[in-house]
Amino acid sequence: MKKKLNVLQQVAHTLNQTEVMWAIGGSVLLYFKGIAEKFNDIDIMIKESDVERAKAALLKIGKGQPNIPHPQYKTKHFLEFKIDGIDVDVIAGFTIVYQNETHYFPLKEKDIVEKIDFKGEMIPLQSIKTWRKYYQLMERNEKVKLIDQLDK
Repeated sequence: MKKKLNVLQQVAHTLNQTEVMWAIGGSVLLYFKGIAEKFNDIDIMIKESDVERAKAALLKIGKGQPNIPHPQYKTKHFLEFKIDGIDVDVIAGFTIVYQNETHYFPLKEKDIVEKIDFKGEMIPLQSIKTWRKYYQLMERNEKVKLIDQLDK
């Protein structure tokens, strides 16, 4: 876990220096909010117009990985990196297909609800409620239940 958190700090430093609009999502968000005890990879949501700058910056600290499309997602930009052995996914124009309907969720400034200081780097967070909606559309029921337990 320590290695993953060190990579997150590196990513945060790199993206903050590049002035990319970004936010943490997925299981890393659940980890920072105390909902999950661990996370497997690092999910970074990025504003669509910042994709090329983010990609160039992250390639300086890691290697790009081949993208394997998934039929449940029609995300505009999905980039995968391996940084110090840790998977980092960069998502811009997040799009989920649920019951043959397309749900488009571009990152906007208002989606960043909090910033936390982590080892001297500011890390922007999306809201748990937003990710509950995403998880529900992705049919990740175990994540929805974890979030719902927080409200009890």
